[in-house]
Amino acid sequence: MNEKNIILTARVVSMVLTPFYLPVVGILAIFIFSYLSMFPWQAKLSYVFMVYAFTVLIPTLLIHLYRQYHGWTPIQLGQRERRMVPYVISILCYFTCFYIMNLLHLPHMLTSILMVALVIQILCAVINVWWKISTHTAAIGGVTGSLIAFSLLFNFNPMWWLCLTLFVSGLVGSSRMILRQHSLGQVTSGFLLGLVCSFLTIIIV
Repeated sequence: MNEKNIILTARVVSMVLTPFYLPVVGILAIFIFSYLSMFPWQAKLSYVFMVYAFTVLIPTLLIHLYRQYHGWTPIQLGQRERRMVPYVISILCYFTCFYIMNLLHLPHMLTSILMVALVIQILCAVINVWWKISTHTAAIGGVTGSLIAFSLLFNFNPMWWLCLTLFVSGLVGSSRMILRQHSLGQVTSGFLLGLVCSFLTIIIV
């Protein structure tokens, strides 16, 4: 595989495995593997769509408009000084979704996924003031930490799913470094931040 194909693959991985999909993946996993699978399919579909709208569709659209307004490329938007507004947009969207889910009195297991994503976004935004940390690996780290936490709470063996998330984590981290968006330290720190935050949030809260 030549250099051009490697860079193209890295771009596809970064785009497909965007950190915005963390809450959607978490909600889907809970509806499939927990007792909440008994929910009517219409309710599950509406909740998944609501989470998708507030954590993927709306923030992606707003951030795209913000980037277009300034005439920046996605790579230029990735500069540390320009990442704060996208962080604020995503945090506000995540909080709105979390607030609506609480108003609907949805099970704590569902709202905990939004809480995990919100905590990770806020911490990444704060760290970004001084240092550029990888939100992509923080998100996949959040998936890994949530998986471990839920396996302890519900007493199931997460080994195969854990292997899958670690493999995906390697893909995501490698793609961010290939695209020169992050260093090894930023990628590793992001993953560890997401893992620890998600684990503690689910176990404690």
